[in-house]
Amino acid sequence: MRDLVSDTAAADTIPLKLVVYLGLLAAVLILVAQAWNTVSPILEDAQIKAQTETASLSILSIQEGYARNSADSFSPAGSMCALELSLPASVRYISFGVDPDPECNGQLNDSGWTLENNTIICQYQNGVKKRLFLEGKPVHFIKGKLDSEGRWTPEESQETNETRLSLEKKGVVIEYPVSGKFIFEMVTQNEIRYTMSHF
Repeated sequence: MRDLVSDTAAADTIPLKLVVYLGLLAAVLILVAQAWNTVSPILEDAQIKAQTETASLSILSIQEGYARNSADSFSPAGSMCALELSLPASVRYISFGVDPDPECNGQLNDSGWTLENNTIICQYQNGVKKRLFLEGKPVHFIKGKLDSEGRWTPEESQETNETRLSLEKKGVVIEYPVSGKFIFEMVTQNEIRYTMSHF
């Protein structure tokens, strides 16, 4: 009986080409994985840029439209736009008209928000912020809320009688995950036109 350790007959039957081809395939797969890790952030960035630019065009398209009087329950609906967003997991939040994290520490409620009308801000999980400026007249954003009658009204007008200045300081923030359909409507409050969220 032959010694199994010294039996090399099976090893001689493996073609050398197969070993070389498997080595080349492994090298190609490693290069493809490294290339994908390099290209993936660039593709995500392009996707985010395309979606925020589309959102800005939709918001600008309703600015000259009809603005519903939020104090009049019989006023017809204002001009509306729907934003379809599906941003990657690398995005922490997208904000409209406000910077909710001016210190870039990842905390949105530890300090006052900074008013930035005509601006869409996209902050990544690593803290980097990208701003997209909306051209033209001032665009004021305000968060909407459903009232007891099922109508959307500016959130501030339901809680207290805030001053005109404090209403201008409000913006709209969508935190991770930024995915879904987001509706904005033109309304007036204290003779100021607002782009109000329906979410």
